[in-house]
Amino acid sequence: MLDDRKLAVLRAIVEDYVSTNEPVGSKALAERHNLKVSPATVRNDMAALEEDGYITQPHTSAGRVPTDKGYRLFVDRLSQIKPLSGAERRAIETFLAGAVDLDDVVTRTVRLLAQLTRQVAVVQYPTLTRSTVRHVELVPLSDRRVMLVLITNTGRVEQRVVELPEVIEDLRIAHLRAVLNACLDGCGLATVPELLADLPERLPAEDRPVAATILSVLLETLVERHDEKIVFAGAANLAGADFATGLRDVLEALEEQVVLMRLLGETSSDIPTALTVRIGSENPYLHGTSIVATGYGSGDNQLARLGVLGPTRMDYPVTMGAVRAVARYVSQILAAS
Repeated sequence: MLDDRKLAVLRAIVEDYVSTNEPVGSKALAERHNLKVSPATVRNDMAALEEDGYITQPHTSAGRVPTDKGYRLFVDRLSQIKPLSGAERRAIETFLAGAVDLDDVVTRTVRLLAQLTRQVAVVQYPTLTRSTVRHVELVPLSDRRVMLVLITNTGRVEQRVVELPEVIEDLRIAHLRAVLNACLDGCGLATVPELLADLPERLPAEDRPVAATILSVLLETLVERHDEKIVFAGAANLAGADFATGLRDVLEALEEQVVLMRLLGETSSDIPTALTVRIGSENPYLHGTSIVATGYGSGDNQLARLGVLGPTRMDYPVTMGAVRAVARYVSQILAAS
């Protein structure tokens, strides 16, 4: 472990390099930061940091830049994540509170994160398998057609038009709707197939063909939406970024949903709301980038993850504060909905 003085020097190097994108020299450190030591001592500390692999010399200049190991120690020893200002918090709350449904929440969240961090924001949709049934609606469209609407506790709404095998009056549709909701209300979507297995047998014989058709469409809906979905925003923020792996690799990763899913998956934690930071070589699928992510959901139930992706030369205190704050507001909205 580094002593406090060398840690202060490392912290100053990271802050200056993130701010200027220029290698940092000992003279500049001594002038810009109140390190309370001579430039010669700073040079000695920088030599020790370089020997230990925390900083490196990119070319023949006297300046040094942080390595992945240096960023890692900087993040691990952060004394404080930069909080958002009161104006920023109010803007987040107002912006997200205007969402009308889950799709709108996700769209607003990813745009907001990209604006706050000037990085690429990534938001994972809550998966149906982690959700519970809030309500099932059957809306008659004609004598032999109904709209099946599945509403989950996360605000997800799935709609399907069902062609019925026979004409059925609205009263029988209303009865089937009541039976479905009594059976499924509050149940996890993963348990729905088991719960519905013997439902037709509990209905009058004349309603069983229609019920079987509707249940078949309902189960198909769950299967179709089993795969998780990710959205991102802020790709334009990459224009001025410096990536060790090259911008092309990063853009290709953004186009591949599977890669983004894996990147977010690697940030999972036993504590749903824990903030996870993966730096450079710690990302097995995209070296040269850093990811700051956390879970969001309703109460202690993590439904999905969100975060930002950018170069390792990232303002970690600001980014971590923004990711944590946005996730908290999204969770509050989902809980309230």
